[in-house]
Amino acid sequence: MELHAALDDFKRNRGSPTRFPGERRSTTGRFTGLDDRLVHVSRDGSLRDFSYPLCGLTGIERSRFGVEVDGNVFWLDGDRQRYVDDTAVVETRHDVDGKPVVQYDLAVGRLHLTHLRADDVADVDALYACFAFAPEGRAGRVGQLRHGDAVEVLHHRERDFASASTPIDVGGEIPPRFEEVLSPEPTAFPRLANDDAGRYEEVQLSPVVTAEIGLEGEPPSATVATLLWDEDEDGGRDDALGRVREAASAHDDRGALLAAGREQYARRLPDAGDDELVELRALALLRAPNGARIAGPEFDPFFRNSGGYGYTWFRDDAEIARFLLAADRRADLGLEKWHAASARFYVDTQLADGTWPHRVWTYSGSLAPGWANGRLEDTETAEYQADQTASVTGYLADYLRHVDPDDADVRETVVAAFDGLEATVDDDGLPGRVQNAWENMTGRFAHTTATYLDAYASVAAAPVDDELASRARTRATEVYDGLDALWVPDRETYALRSDDGDLDERLDGSTLALAAAHLRYDAVGEIDGERLDRLVSHVETTLDGLYRDPDGPVEGLARFEDDPWRRREQAAPKIWSVTTAWGAHAALELRNLLAAHDRSEAARFDRRARTLAEIVDLDGSLRVDGGYLPEQVFDDGTPDSATPLGWPHAIVLAARTALEEAEAAVGDTAITGE
Repeated sequence: MELHAALDDFKRNRGSPTRFPGERRSTTGRFTGLDDRLVHVSRDGSLRDFSYPLCGLTGIERSRFGVEVDGNVFWLDGDRQRYVDDTAVVETRHDVDGKPVVQYDLAVGRLHLTHLRADDVADVDALYACFAFAPEGRAGRVGQLRHGDAVEVLHHRERDFASASTPIDVGGEIPPRFEEVLSPEPTAFPRLANDDAGRYEEVQLSPVVTAEIGLEGEPPSATVATLLWDEDEDGGRDDALGRVREAASAHDDRGALLAAGREQYARRLPDAGDDELVELRALALLRAPNGARIAGPEFDPFFRNSGGYGYTWFRDDAEIARFLLAADRRADLGLEKWHAASARFYVDTQLADGTWPHRVWTYSGSLAPGWANGRLEDTETAEYQADQTASVTGYLADYLRHVDPDDADVRETVVAAFDGLEATVDDDGLPGRVQNAWENMTGRFAHTTATYLDAYASVAAAPVDDELASRARTRATEVYDGLDALWVPDRETYALRSDDGDLDERLDGSTLALAAAHLRYDAVGEIDGERLDRLVSHVETTLDGLYRDPDGPVEGLARFEDDPWRRREQAAPKIWSVTTAWGAHAALELRNLLAAHDRSEAARFDRRARTLAEIVDLDGSLRVDGGYLPEQVFDDGTPDSATPLGWPHAIVLAARTALEEAEAAVGDTAITGE
């Protein structure tokens, strides 16, 4: 995000009770791009690339479209938006002088195509487009090359190209001057007045491209194509120009663009039902060609109010992979290639000590900036998120068990991962002092313990050699026993953490992972009645204590008690989609466990699961444009933070398929928990 845009957003939103000034939000509008380019189409039809984590190229920072009607330029401001059929083609309908102008957007490969048609607008003369490119994230030290019917904006390695299917007249704009940047008022984009006379060199050194594009045919229409290009990897300028020109001319009508969208869908998504498609499309938007996923679109590139989201966290990604594997086994979704790609990515990114780092660049798997890489630093430190290694280990064990038991690379990775887990377990059976899942504390966490119990039980049940299976079973039992140290008798819950021997008694949504961990342990060890009693009390108390139903349109679970993060003026903790979905799935897992032990509470947790699942399902109050689940919402219903967030979409898919399977199993009282 260029500084000009961030400062303009700051000027527009300072003082807002629900917006953090200076961010690039995706809480409204829709995304297109199932390959390695991710483009956000806002409700007004403007475009913005979120592509860097998926391909290493930055692309469009800001844009806007307009049409000239009878000598007047109307900048488009859409009022309706949808996905077209089972594709990632975004349709945005605009009203111009009382008549419709329809916009279709599709990102495919590193191309983006915008097709605009003016169905009933009389005297429409031309299309206007304005793009602010940011090659390699740069707003300065860039330049333009004009190639007649195409334009190129370059810094060094990255080249951003634009062309059109109809005659195009390319120009440029000078970026805001210092006086405008320092002004308390935001700068219009495109600028309403721009004194370029005698300043040719400044226009040529600007990242802002303007274009007047002819509209042809009946109805009048045109297609604009942009292309992200890495000259070091993709070839020379002539190749890029040929490709962007060909793309514009080959998709010069609505039918050609929709056909490209359907072909992309068939190539990148399985042939799933409509409900499943919503979740899978959201996850596919965040997925790079190598199978890894970003946590969510990068809405805070200056890290003013977060630590960033456009990376792959191994916890989030492996949990998504496990939920997808479980859903696929129940509903036969055809995700075999996704499972294999995830396994390969984890094999390729494992560190020499068997663990995984804090986060990596999604498109390459190389180490990304982070604050929890203690295993890479030459010091004894708690700044390591051990649950990430445990989550990957659990997925790879499941992969061996259910997908490919003969994958030698995965088997070797699981052996090394087991050793990595062993290095961080203390004599009492609990993981040592580390960072938590929410990345805001250190201590000895119930959630981390749950992931270790889950990982060891999963390895014990996997097709590994007998010695490793035996060691994993023994270690799982030790962790199971060690969990007693985190029990809080007064609240009848498990503590959030032990901090230097003191129990942090706050309720924490991440501790709901204990339900799934015990269900897995039940397959390789013995769970006694007292532990079942404690799980019932813990999950029920946590769901009750974190549930919020404010005086507004939303309800759901907070992250943990007294959570202060991103609240602005709101007094109470915000509702999170991931904890709400987690609560539904945990209730299902506990229902399974209780049913297997003939406990009467099973039916109660089935009802709780269904109630929570409705909140995050397709018609739930936490859904926004495009069917996306944002990470958080304010009490008035305003969505906030990364949107869509991949993790809850995967949990919802797993929970929904589990509920559907239970309904289909006439007379069966158990829901499959794997």
